[in-house]
Amino acid sequence: MKGLILSGGLGTRLRPLTYTGNKHTISIANKPMVLYALEDLLEAGITDIGVILGPMKEGIINIISDGSKYGAKITYIQQEEPLGLAHAVKTAREYLQDEEFTMHLGDNLLQDGITEFTKKYYETNADAVIGVTEVKDPRQYGVVVLEGDKVKRLIEKPKEPPSNLALVGIYVFSPEIHKYIEKLKPSWRGEYEITDAIQLMINDGKKVEAIKVKGWWKDTGKPEDLIEANQLILDKITTEIKGQINEKAKIEGRVKIGENTIIGENVRIRGPAIIGKNCIIGPNVYIGPYTSIDDDSSIKNIEIENSIVMKGVRIDGMPYRISDSIIGNEATISSFTTLPKNIKLIIGDRSQIYF
Repeated sequence: MKGLILSGGLGTRLRPLTYTGNKHTISIANKPMVLYALEDLLEAGITDIGVILGPMKEGIINIISDGSKYGAKITYIQQEEPLGLAHAVKTAREYLQDEEFTMHLGDNLLQDGITEFTKKYYETNADAVIGVTEVKDPRQYGVVVLEGDKVKRLIEKPKEPPSNLALVGIYVFSPEIHKYIEKLKPSWRGEYEITDAIQLMINDGKKVEAIKVKGWWKDTGKPEDLIEANQLILDKITTEIKGQINEKAKIEGRVKIGENTIIGENVRIRGPAIIGKNCIIGPNVYIGPYTSIDDDSSIKNIEIENSIVMKGVRIDGMPYRISDSIIGNEATISSFTTLPKNIKLIIGDRSQIYF
């Protein structure tokens, strides 16, 4: 079985973070989100993996390279325009040949991975396996109608959803999917919808199985989704201290600190939290729960919690608290004035903010 990771798309809902790079390179708990998809496939025993690249492909190849350091064989496939999931599969047709494959959307995270999907595919001799989960507002997703455990109907982002079951971004397909994709026409969104192709399979009597996802699932389409995903991943960490801790610093709860990181004087860190390598934290810093600070960052004179801080960030001179924020790579934030006690920021790579 081959794997297919979709890492194209423009990520417009994540701007300004995606003005300078691909959204799948954004770190969650100090790991680019595309690597979670790669690890899921490898855990399921899939090592021959195609990666779909779109117009905003910056960083993806740098992160994954040829895949050898992860134990994978990677083939990159260029999708010139983001014309839908089915179009991505069609673009990958030459790579996929007539082999069965698992497609993993690169911005989807699952607590329990995807091994259950591939297992069900083989056990049931299915033509397709999809995942579903209950959501509060199914209008944002592909919606699935079940009749018992049988998939009856799929609709992409309906205005009036017939159920509250959303389609999870993991699919296992037999080669049969290709002939149904060839029959598609663009939807009202101007895209070739994978839901339409699966519906054609159902109409034709093909065996489409559904899995109800038990653990959490996160589609990281918006900034608040990234922050929630960061929380979910950090909830699973264990304490690991590799850096240097000042005797006047205080570490509470589950905290990971990377190599060559210096935790200075008057620093308090409350977990769950993660701090990468080669960071300087302090003096006078409070890092609250659900905060991730990536490698090579310098954080001084600040309170911060429930936030994502990417690589090479510089923050100094801010006698108040940042919360619920996302700060892009190599951003600089400095303050020399008194501002309200609590602020929220979402700023892109290499931004500079001075107060």
